[in-house]
Amino acid sequence: MSNRRDFIKGVGLAVGTGVFLNGCTAGQFSSAGAAGFNMSGFRAPKIPKVRIGFVGLGMRGPGAVKRMTYIEGVEIVAICDKRKKCTDKVEKMLAGLGFAKPAVYTGSEDAWKEMCKRDDLDLIYIATPWHWHTPMAVYAMEHGKHAATEVPAATTMQECWQLVKTSERTRKHCVMLENCCYDFFEMLTLNMVRQGMFGDVIHGEGAYIHNLVGLNYSKNGYADMWRLEHNSRRNGNLYPTHGLGPICQCMDINRGDRMEYLTSMASNDFTMNAEAKKRAAKDDFYTKYIDRPFRGNMNTTLVRTAKGRTIMIQHDVSSPRPYSRIHLVSGTKAFAHKWPKQHIALGHSAVSEEKMKELEDKYSPEIVTKIGEMAKKVGGHGGMDFLMDWSLINSLRNGLPVDMDCYDAALWSCITPLSIKSIANRSNSVDVPDFTRGGWKTNKPVALELEAVNGVRRVKKADSKGQLNV
Repeated sequence: MSNRRDFIKGVGLAVGTGVFLNGCTAGQFSSAGAAGFNMSGFRAPKIPKVRIGFVGLGMRGPGAVKRMTYIEGVEIVAICDKRKKCTDKVEKMLAGLGFAKPAVYTGSEDAWKEMCKRDDLDLIYIATPWHWHTPMAVYAMEHGKHAATEVPAATTMQECWQLVKTSERTRKHCVMLENCCYDFFEMLTLNMVRQGMFGDVIHGEGAYIHNLVGLNYSKNGYADMWRLEHNSRRNGNLYPTHGLGPICQCMDINRGDRMEYLTSMASNDFTMNAEAKKRAAKDDFYTKYIDRPFRGNMNTTLVRTAKGRTIMIQHDVSSPRPYSRIHLVSGTKAFAHKWPKQHIALGHSAVSEEKMKELEDKYSPEIVTKIGEMAKKVGGHGGMDFLMDWSLINSLRNGLPVDMDCYDAALWSCITPLSIKSIANRSNSVDVPDFTRGGWKTNKPVALELEAVNGVRRVKKADSKGQLNV
């Protein structure tokens, strides 16, 4: 849900004031005062049936709606997108699966606000372009709903603090939907860390390396070319959370340790401007991009924590190289690396395939052993999307703490404005705010053992088209 003219106008205004280009203004890096109600480990009242309103039905939204149809205790009450063709498509899908017709909000840039005002919703699920994530999440919480948003949850420091303070004040969960925390290898290494197999974790690496040049420039790709707009005006790590989230969980960041400062460096742009010129030679539509200050191909950001650990985060969506999120965990007793081939080393050498299978059987957390096979059948990036959604609903239905709270949403997202600031200052170090305001010293890590297990609807075999049916 984005309006291209309003977005471009907003971008231009922000660049003129130094907000959009640098990610923040002076004064937005402070600790923002005393702590409010601590949302870490917060148990909201149980919700026997979670009534959901979805906003944003473009690339990610329809898949989220369908995944929720496989989870017990969920009612899809409302759907929203400014484009009627998108709501029509999801309506048709739900009808085909035998579900009741949801309330539909469409045709207006502000239709989502009317949906949030309903008194029969418990959760607003946000799958819109980045610049809508914070406004929608805040509005949802202020209207008595829990909020779950696609990544990143915020794009500026001001938005990061806004998410934290609104969640604390309303006592509503603000969950960033970081699906990569639920991938099978990441969850295996996390549980091994928790069980002491890695000893002290020393260093971690994560990334989002994914060639998106064609998709970013496609007129049929991201609505209104919104992602290209970000990449053509902001030089930093614009998408840090996929690689960062699992590493933060392994290091108990916000729950025993915290980030202290970072430094960020970017290469020049070697491909995006050239692509604009190439396309503009054949299509005048792309002429407006040939003089844009595109972000560098590779961004590398280094973080140091209060306990002396280090984290490397990389971001490259414009180089022709294989997909990778790296996921490297290095400890005093063990080492794990996911790409190009996942392996775990206990000592100096990677374990054998037979030993790897033993580790998976022994250390895969309960969510994987109980729901993993179902997740693989339902799909969504190999099943991790379904595990993420199931965990969220399980927490809401049973009054359990969420795996990723407002502090995680803010911290993992703030890498973007902080990296922009560091790069703009010749990679000088930048302090990372403590969004918990000291709570990290006593906050407890999220439990991997399941206190309660929410149901799933039975999945039949795939039909001739490969579709799963309830």
